[in-house]
Amino acid sequence: MNRRKNVATAISATFLFLAMFGGWPYGFFTLLRLVVVASTGYIAWIAYRSKQETWTWIFGSIAVVFNPFMPLYFGRGFWVVIDLIVGIFLVVSIFVFQSPDKIR
Repeated sequence: MNRRKNVATAISATFLFLAMFGGWPYGFFTLLRLVVVASTGYIAWIAYRSKQETWTWIFGSIAVVFNPFMPLYFGRGFWVVIDLIVGIFLVVSIFVFQSPDKIR
């Protein structure tokens, strides 16, 4: 379970770090939102199932910010800051947030 969580987290963090560099077409950012919302939603579900309420809220909140269905519109500079903060958080969470191997 942790391995899949770590892979999903690493993929999202990679997309977030790539997004900080300019020149991407709009479709990239739509894909970024889909990847981040899918992975953080999955990790929020893992946290919920393992009864780790704080992690559930954190990852769920990230999923809400990056949701592609009702997007939040911020300026490019603000998104760069959000991408950096969330990307660093996701990398750190790989080492800090560990779910139990078996979830009931």
